[in-house]
Amino acid sequence: MTQQVHSESSLGRGAGWKALMVVILLLTVIIGGLWYWKTQNTSQDGWSGGAPVDVKVIRLKGQESAETLELPGELKAEQQVMLTSEVAGKVVAIEFTAGQRVSSGDVLVKLDTSVEEADLAAARAREAFARKQLERARRLAPSGAMTEEMRQQRLADYDQASAELARLEARIQQKQIRAPFDGEIGIRHVDLGQYLNPGDTAASLTNLSELFVNFDVSQRQAMNIHVGQPIRLVSDLDVDTALSAEVSALEPQVNPDTRNLRVQARMGNEGQKLRPGMYVSVRLDLHTEPDALLLPASAILTSAYGDSALVVRDLNAEQIGKPKFVPVTISRRIGDQVVVGSGLQVGDLVVTEGQLRVQPNSQLKVVGADSQIGGNDQNMEEVMTAEGGQS
Repeated sequence: MTQQVHSESSLGRGAGWKALMVVILLLTVIIGGLWYWKTQNTSQDGWSGGAPVDVKVIRLKGQESAETLELPGELKAEQQVMLTSEVAGKVVAIEFTAGQRVSSGDVLVKLDTSVEEADLAAARAREAFARKQLERARRLAPSGAMTEEMRQQRLADYDQASAELARLEARIQQKQIRAPFDGEIGIRHVDLGQYLNPGDTAASLTNLSELFVNFDVSQRQAMNIHVGQPIRLVSDLDVDTALSAEVSALEPQVNPDTRNLRVQARMGNEGQKLRPGMYVSVRLDLHTEPDALLLPASAILTSAYGDSALVVRDLNAEQIGKPKFVPVTISRRIGDQVVVGSGLQVGDLVVTEGQLRVQPNSQLKVVGADSQIGGNDQNMEEVMTAEGGQS
């Protein structure tokens, strides 16, 4: 009898647990249904409750955009030499000061020529005597008073004296260091009374009116570069001003160690503020897209699933709309902007500020237009007067 009662009690408890499970399941279904109904049957405008999220947007337009390379470059003078002595001698005159602008042919340094000047005077006397002897031989030769052999000897003597005179004059010229071109003298490396040996440096001379800029590009990029192509340069002297230059030469072969090609461009140097050896940033336009879609980089949301952008849909007269997260691809970056490759189209209202506060069922309140890319008053007016926004 006791066993029968125990069995009935166990059956009762089992039935109770089953009933409890059924109740829990029914409650779960009811709660889930209510949540689904609430999310699908929102307010009369089709959105969930709550205050709209303020956002700034930009209406996408096709804009011309160039694919730009930014590379390091180094300035080099078109003409620059170290002024050196061709011969040995003592410095007796220095005709320049550091930083002075000189013209081609100006005498800059003189070496002692006292010995050469004395030899030159003697050589001039010998040359004058040899010339008179030759003239006398030429007068006497037709009458037979002087043989042809003697006349030839007088001619040889004159030629020898003339050559010696020219040698000494050239020697004296070598003891003068002259400017080979117009330019600016560098810091002086020579003093009065100093003895210079051949090759010793007196100073540098640089023509600053035009400069070269040398930079390297990869072998892939080299296919898009040609002589005469314009480039832009930015230096630390004025980062807000781009200078113009033009590609003047390409190295005929790629560097086998780096697989880069050396490119040289020529530029003017108005005001001569730029100096050889300075670093510059070279900006080279390779390809131009006539209708690129540009966005501030801050408008792109990056996650483990890729890049996306937040687009405002169904914008009404009160400038309230729905959010839609759209997957996008980025073709390239230009500073703090990106070029959208796919996912967006002209006319889309893309959120550029405030998107991190947006939930899938949020309402969006457009309160302004982004100022980075075309976000001026005209752009804001276009957003505010849009009829119904984007579908």
